[in-house]
Amino acid sequence: MARSTSTFRCSECGWSTLKWAGRCGECQQWGTVVDVAEATGIVRAVQAVQLGEARMARSIVDVQTEDAAHRPSGIGEFDRVLGGGIVAGAAILLSGEPGVGKSTLLLEVAARVAAGGRRVLYVTAEESVAQVRLRAGRTGALQSELFLAAETDLATILGQVDAIRPALLIVDSVQTVSSSLSDGLPGQPSQVREVASTLIRVAKERQLPVLLVGHVTKDGSIAGPRLLEHLVDVVCQFEGDRQTALRFVRALKNRFGPTDEVGCFEMTGEGIAEVPDPSGLFLSSGRSAVSGTCVTVALEGRRALPVEVQALVVSTKAPQPRRVVNGVDPSRVAMIIAVLERRAGLKTLGEHDVYVSTVGGVRLAEPGADLAIAVAIASAMRDRAVPHELAAFGEISLAGEVRPVTAAKQRGAEAKRLGYTTILDVEAGSVHAAVQRAMMAATGPRERELDAAF
Repeated sequence: MARSTSTFRCSECGWSTLKWAGRCGECQQWGTVVDVAEATGIVRAVQAVQLGEARMARSIVDVQTEDAAHRPSGIGEFDRVLGGGIVAGAAILLSGEPGVGKSTLLLEVAARVAAGGRRVLYVTAEESVAQVRLRAGRTGALQSELFLAAETDLATILGQVDAIRPALLIVDSVQTVSSSLSDGLPGQPSQVREVASTLIRVAKERQLPVLLVGHVTKDGSIAGPRLLEHLVDVVCQFEGDRQTALRFVRALKNRFGPTDEVGCFEMTGEGIAEVPDPSGLFLSSGRSAVSGTCVTVALEGRRALPVEVQALVVSTKAPQPRRVVNGVDPSRVAMIIAVLERRAGLKTLGEHDVYVSTVGGVRLAEPGADLAIAVAIASAMRDRAVPHELAAFGEISLAGEVRPVTAAKQRGAEAKRLGYTTILDVEAGSVHAAVQRAMMAATGPRERELDAAF
C-alpha cells in the first residue's frame, strides 16, 4: 500500500519542500506554501476508459468552426480588442485597478448583448442587486433580457445558470466567489483556482461565454495564482488615469485574435462611451503656435495616435537644475537633454530647468517620441514656435543620429491624414539637422540667417 508523508507545496507555482516556509523559494510569493499529503511507494496505474462516439478524436479537417465564430458584443472598441467579438465557450478575464470602470464596461456589454435578444446573467459578488440597478438606470443599461444575481457561492451561481440558461455569463469578480469543495477564504489561491476551473469547465461544456473580473495587486499584476491566466482564453487589461476620463483596453493574451489591438473609451456622467477616433484627445486646440510644443505620432497597439509634447525651459541659478517630466520616461528625457547639449549645439541647456509633459494624460513609453521631445525642448530653449503643421517621430541615439522606428509608414500616413504637411523622421539624419529644420520652418528670413550662424 502507498504511504503518505508530510510535504509542503506552493499553491502558486508547485514548488515543494519538506519544511514549512512563509515565502515560496521559487516564485517568492508570501503565504502560498501549504501542507499537502504526498503519496509515496507503489500506487495503482490509471486504467484507460472506453470512449463513446461523441468523444472520439476526429480529423482536423472534419471539425466544424461555425460554433467558434466571433459574435459582436455591440461595443466596437471592445470587439476590436477581442478580435471581432465574443466566441462561444470562451473564458475572458478582465483586470484593472479599483475604480477604473471594469463593472461599468461589463454592464454596458451585458446591456448591448441583451438588447440584441440574447439572455445575459450578470452575477455581482461585490454589490447588491439594487446598486447595480441604480448604475444601470444611470447609464441606460436597462434591458428585459439582462438578469442580475448577487451571489458569492459557486454552487448557487451554477444553479442560477441552470435556471436562467443565459447566452452570456458575467461574474464580478472571481476573487470574491468561493466554493465549498475547497478550503480557505475567498480570494486565496486554492479558492480562485477551484472557482475559475469550474466556471471554465461549464463554459466549454455548454458553449457559454464567460466574462470574469479579476483584481490586481499593488504592482499591477493580476491577483491570485498564475494558473488563472493560463486557464482563460483571453486576458484583457483595463487601464487609465483616474485624473482623466480616457480609458484603454489591451489584450495581454488572446487565443482568438491579435494581442496588439487597443480599445479607447471615455468615462462620462452617463457611463462609458466609445472613442473610435481618439486622434484629437491628445492635441491642444484653439490657440496660436507657441514655443516648446511639438506633435509626435505614437503607436498604441495597431493605432497611430498624434500626441502633443510640451516643454518649458527656464534659467536657474541652482547648482542642480530640475528635470520634471509627466507622461514620458525621465531617463530618456535626461539622455535627450545630454544629446542636445553635446550634439545639437545647445551648450547652456545644462544651466536651465527643463519641464516636459504630454497633453491629455497619455504616457509615451516608446523611443519613437524622442525626436519630438528634442524639438520641443529646443523650441522652448530658443523661444521659437514650431508650426502646427509639423510632426516629428524618431529614436535618438547617443551619437546624435535619428534612428528609424516601427510602423513609420503608418505614422506618416496618419500625420498626413490629420493635416501635418511637414514630417521630421529618419530622413533628417541627425538631431542637429532635425532641430535646425524645425527652427527654419518656424522663423522668418532674418531669423533664419541667425539660425544658420547658430
